[in-house]
Amino acid sequence: MSKFKIFTNGLLKENPILVMLLGMCPVLAVTTMAVNGIGMGIATTFVLVCSNIIVSLLRNIVPKKMRLPIFIVIISGFTTICGFFLGYFEALQDINESLGIFIPLISVNCIILGRSEAFASKNTVLKSTLDGLGMGIGFTAVLILVGSIREILGSGSWMGIRLFPNEIPSTVFFILPAGAFFVLALTIAAANKLTSKKSHDKPGCSGCPAAELCSKSNDKI
Repeated sequence: MSKFKIFTNGLLKENPILVMLLGMCPVLAVTTMAVNGIGMGIATTFVLVCSNIIVSLLRNIVPKKMRLPIFIVIISGFTTICGFFLGYFEALQDINESLGIFIPLISVNCIILGRSEAFASKNTVLKSTLDGLGMGIGFTAVLILVGSIREILGSGSWMGIRLFPNEIPSTVFFILPAGAFFVLALTIAAANKLTSKKSHDKPGCSGCPAAELCSKSNDKI
């Protein structure tokens, strides 16, 4: 697989949210504002890329029976660093408070552990870095998109900037949990529509974006 394809896979074809349906909790919980999506996306991408790099470096050293506990420790370490960083700078206090418990919960985000196990533990540092960046950018893009839709329709603002006159009422539904499910469902449906033409003639496993990873895992069993 080319390096360009590795990077771009996470943007749409293997997008962790729209295709693999991973890491859904922060998507539903923190996207009441677009800026929250940016903060959560950057934090997750940082942990994802750094974890992929370290896991790739240790891929020939870590015993197979111990790899998952070690991967979790590595991910937790970078999550802690991210939390310290957000808490240290006064300019980031607002975003840190908005994201709250979801920053520490990055350590159990199935996207990060999944990419460590499925990709970084089997590939070089460069490829693992590109995979982490692609997945992280794809994750962040969906967070920003969902957050923007919910903020505009639910609060009448974007990035905290008021877009409509106060006389125009906002639809509170979109900033409620039900609104998060509704917007995310429409976003996934739109993404499926965009990619359906490419996979229409590839039913079953051959049309699945994770088929290549699956086949590699089966070959090793």
